Amino acid sequence: MKAILGKKLGMTQVFMEDGTVIPVTVVEAGPCVVTQKKTAETDGYNAVQVGFGEIREKLVTKPVAGHIKKAGAPLRRNLCEYQVDNTDGYKLGQEIKADVFEKGDIVDIQGTSKGKGFQGVIARHGGHRGPMTHGSHNQRRPGSIGACADPSRVFKGKKLPGHGGAQTVTVQNIEVVGVDVDKNVLLVKGAVPGARGGLLSITKAVKQHA
Repeated sequence: MKAILGKKLGMTQVFMEDGTVIPVTVVEAGPCVVTQKKTAETDGYNAVQVGFGEIREKLVTKPVAGHIKKAGAPLRRNLCEYQVDNTDGYKLGQEIKADVFEKGDIVDIQGTSKGKGFQGVIARHGGHRGPMTHGSHNQRRPGSIGACADPSRVFKGKKLPGHGGAQTVTVQNIEVVGVDVDKNVLLVKGAVPGARGGLLSITKAVKQHA
């Protein structure tokens, strides 16, 4: 299983051997602990649930705390499940560290994008503004949003103002530039979703370019 939970620490740059400069995101990858194993016999599919991030016991609900303690694992803030072909290679309480990835691996990274607050149609959906002259008052408004008596409603999915950002975003085919196993740190090429401190899920790329 090439997958791990991590936390975005920020961005920097690294110099390659040929002198080129590459922008990288620093990710604290793990350590994660195995909190549950699911098998095809009991659950209908094979999967491994892992936990990441320290948390005080008083901040964990009793059902979740009991679930994690049953596995003999320390309490963790975030839980995530990854499907695998076979769970025999994993034990409850086992640690998963950044060394599941190597330099040169291609990964997909999923996170929650930065929240933008309330936005109009131009900022939220990339709409065009109206004319700025000749008395026009329709400059940053959405314009017509529906017909008249028929259908007498606004169709679902109409692009209107509202809350922007704070959505689950996945960036694909990101190269792992460096791995520091001692510090549980991954350096990945380019930017990843979310603000500093945001939770990330890093998995082997599903659409890896040849």
